[in-house]
Amino acid sequence: MKKIFSNLSLVSVSSVTVFLIFFSGFYVGKNNSISSIPRGSINSITSNASDADFEPFWKVWNLIDEKYIPASTTKMISNQEKVWGAIGGLVDSYGDPYTTFFPPVENEDFATTIQGEFSGVGMEVGIEDEVLTVVAPLKDTPAQLAGIMSGDKILAINGFITQKMSINEAVNLIKGEKGTEVTLTLYREGEDNPFDIKVTRDTINIPTIDTEIIDDIFVIALYNFSANSSADFRNALIDYVKSGREKMILDLRGNPGGFLNAAVDIASWFLPAGKVIVTEDFGNGEQKYFRSKGYDIFDGELEMIVLTDRGSASASEILAGALKEHGIAKIVGSNTFGKGSVQELVPITSDTSLKVTIARWLTPDGTSISDGGLSPNILIDTVPEGVELELFEYQFSEAIRILNNK
Repeated sequence: MKKIFSNLSLVSVSSVTVFLIFFSGFYVGKNNSISSIPRGSINSITSNASDADFEPFWKVWNLIDEKYIPASTTKMISNQEKVWGAIGGLVDSYGDPYTTFFPPVENEDFATTIQGEFSGVGMEVGIEDEVLTVVAPLKDTPAQLAGIMSGDKILAINGFITQKMSINEAVNLIKGEKGTEVTLTLYREGEDNPFDIKVTRDTINIPTIDTEIIDDIFVIALYNFSANSSADFRNALIDYVKSGREKMILDLRGNPGGFLNAAVDIASWFLPAGKVIVTEDFGNGEQKYFRSKGYDIFDGELEMIVLTDRGSASASEILAGALKEHGIAKIVGSNTFGKGSVQELVPITSDTSLKVTIARWLTPDGTSISDGGLSPNILIDTVPEGVELELFEYQFSEAIRILNNK
């Protein structure tokens, strides 16, 4: 224990420079802006698309110019808006919900969102089986208090059907002014019919971490990987040392991810220097490895369980996968969500941008996180008949039982 406390006192928390935010995770690209492309120069930028016939595109463009009359509005679409629409269609053709083009209005909204200056309901959403899905409601937010659960399918937002709606379009509909209401039409596994939930928007203050001691086990509940998570986790470990306990539960259920470097920093407390935490695979043979910084304070004495569920995603999956595959901890609970791709935000013009998937995350053993998420060592995704606990409580009680060998 003296060695642990000494290391905790000396190791500083690294600064965060590159980050991943779940479902909005990206690197900020440094590409120069591309000015509006005139029709006559189209071939000059398509040397890698020589097998594509652009004649139908221009034929449709000209036919719409010549024939189209708005059926229900007097608003005409400008040529520039048609260009944005064409780019959006090109991006959508890849079928990747995380690759998105932001025209001017959406680009400004997205910039505001990633700065955290917004009101909303407090939940992460993604696309699962081509359906808009709740990954996790965040702790003590309007979404959680209204009863929204991980895995809920969002069929409509204020009556707008979400089929074929992008994640960013959905987010823009869900968020809004503090004190206003949004109605979500949900389908939940086990329910016979869809149902509506009204949620009152509020300013979202995302909690980071809680600690407690239960049945002689030190419990750390980590709710996200924010800019403060590394320092908060270090302080939690100091409390762990002071407690004198030798068993730990790290609860990552409902944790949708966040800063990549926070996950790397936290994993470094458990792993020797140089051990691979996660690999960034660019799909062309190029890979980048993120390795432990080697704080490695436990000397193999720690008995540890990581709790996961469908709301554990992105950075949560990176951390859980590293601890599992290096033999530090057993994963107990449900399969994780499976968000293992990396996005880069590239400016296209001064007021538009493209968020594009550039790589995927692999666990230390080479498993793609996006391929179905992580499988627990001990799967607990149902409550046995006769047990009067909700699944969330039952998973926790089983983790306690396993650690105490009861």
